Amino acid sequence: MIKHEDAIKIIINWIKNGNPTSYSTYGYDIYISHIVKYEIEDYQEQKASASVFFDAAWELCRRGILRPGIKTIDVQSTEEGSAGCGFCVTPFGENWIKEDQDIFVPTEPERFAQMIEPYKKVFGPGFHERAQQAIRCYGAHAYLACCAMCGAAAESILLAAAIAKSKDEAKVLKTYAAANGRSRVENMLIGQATKDIKRGMLGLTNLLKYWRDEASHGLATKITDNEAYISLMLLLRYSMFISDNLKSIIK
Repeated sequence: MIKHEDAIKIIINWIKNGNPTSYSTYGYDIYISHIVKYEIEDYQEQKASASVFFDAAWELCRRGILRPGIKTIDVQSTEEGSAGCGFCVTPFGENWIKEDQDIFVPTEPERFAQMIEPYKKVFGPGFHERAQQAIRCYGAHAYLACCAMCGAAAESILLAAAIAKSKDEAKVLKTYAAANGRSRVENMLIGQATKDIKRGMLGLTNLLKYWRDEASHGLATKITDNEAYISLMLLLRYSMFISDNLKSIIK
């Protein structure tokens, strides 16, 4: 049966590219029945997968990209549409779609959890908790909080790797708590590393650190959906990079 994130991809493609069928959408932008019947040939599979598409549409509503209902008054509607088959794109959704984001560095909590889960064993529960908070903040449109949590999760990775390298947790935490602690721990970890390791790590963390610091200050910021999404992407890539190179880094 089709998966939740696949259904979201399909609906997003219909929003971007329009209705590829000759069927009316009855005053809605998106009509889930048409999508299910067009994308899935087998009738029994259509019935089995329909609820996944309804859940996916509601997830897009929860994010503010879609809303239930017709476009405006005095356009056609249907009982089936009013019961959950018909949706329209919101103004926020129109702008979001125009940005043409690669939304499938997963913004669904379940899928994100699956991808981040292997790194919980490597970087610890503190990292995992902050990464999960980041994706929940993104889903709630709390983009400053998302960036702050991504930065905090990245620092959990830094601390875990530095502790693995020095084998002295107390020393690492004391250094981290001191003035310029983050930079000093970073130097402990990669001060003697190869240029490729330094370049790779700093390339992935510079924006995370910048947006985390900007998000945690009291001044107004310009952090938006785009910055929050990129923070999630960088956090995933940073997790993979440190995990893949950990033996080289801590030797």
